[in-house]
Amino acid sequence: MKILSIVGARPNFMKIKPIYEEFKKRKIDQVLVHTGQHYDENMSRIFFEDLGLPIPDLFLGVGSGTHGIQTGAMMSKIEEVLSEEKPDLTVVVGDVNSTLAGAISSIKMQIPVAHVESGYRSFDMKMPEEINRILVDRISQFLFAPTEDSVKNLISEGIDKKRIFLVGNVMVETLLSHLEKSKKSNILSQLSLESKAYGLMTIHRAENTSESEKIIKIFELLKKSDHNIIVPIHPRTKKTLEEKGYFEKIGPNIKIIEPLGYLDFLQLMLNSSFIMTDSGGIQEEALMLDIPCITLRNNTERIVTLKNGANILVGTDTLKIAQAIKGLPNRRKKYPKPPLWDDKVSVRIADAIVENQDLFTL
Repeated sequence: MKILSIVGARPNFMKIKPIYEEFKKRKIDQVLVHTGQHYDENMSRIFFEDLGLPIPDLFLGVGSGTHGIQTGAMMSKIEEVLSEEKPDLTVVVGDVNSTLAGAISSIKMQIPVAHVESGYRSFDMKMPEEINRILVDRISQFLFAPTEDSVKNLISEGIDKKRIFLVGNVMVETLLSHLEKSKKSNILSQLSLESKAYGLMTIHRAENTSESEKIIKIFELLKKSDHNIIVPIHPRTKKTLEEKGYFEKIGPNIKIIEPLGYLDFLQLMLNSSFIMTDSGGIQEEALMLDIPCITLRNNTERIVTLKNGANILVGTDTLKIAQAIKGLPNRRKKYPKPPLWDDKVSVRIADAIVENQDLFTL
């Protein structure tokens, strides 16, 4: 069996790591393709080193662009790779444009697709990721669901139950396997931080950063906070703040830093008193680390983080954000962990692929 796995953005690297290692243990022939959707040479190198991932077999170097231009360019190059490699199965992870491009290119060439992190739904079609998730799930032969809610979503959409596998959250497997290694990070001393003496914020989504008024209001609110806030700055966020000349006005309690590698960021999360984010995966990581999360979105596909009390949605409403921060001392200190969020997710994925050869028939 030959499996081709496609990644293109940093969350993909975290999700593919344990799957790649499990396939390797089973001596499955595999090809790792990096589309270059999000590519910074230094950051990619750090992530691959932190995760112990091999250098990709193929780097497509697509780069940034509009959704249409980027997805089209990736499909063209992925089609060439598929023609050359002739895999028996394509594995795509998450919900980025690389995921969609890999799935469409494969299915058009009659190559079956396995989608890891299948069935998540925000029910917000304004989100590009939501469109990607729905389309990829519709054309995949193996749908690997992280939660019971995601299984229910797929069944309600008419997906054949025999194609759906509840396997757990593969990114959690990566987190659990790197916790000890992350403790060697000296990021806290580098930033002169004490454990639990700061909040951590990441904000990068276009709907939050394209309108400068939104993001500046958030920073103005945090400036008045009693908390120290660490902000690894996303290029899109940085550009918005620079264009408005706001960097000079950021409060002294807010420390802006460059984006971090996986292990350093894991340590920052683990030692924070709370997390504010508009990321999807960070909501789940916060739950696993028992760190209260405030999500700067009006909806989330990570429904289990809300159900288990680890997360609260506030959007960019500064009143809601202020109330959420004020209520932090009353938040639960430990959160229930969803079923199968453990260190065997990749084993369940590999087992399902090996034991269900009939699903390779389109």
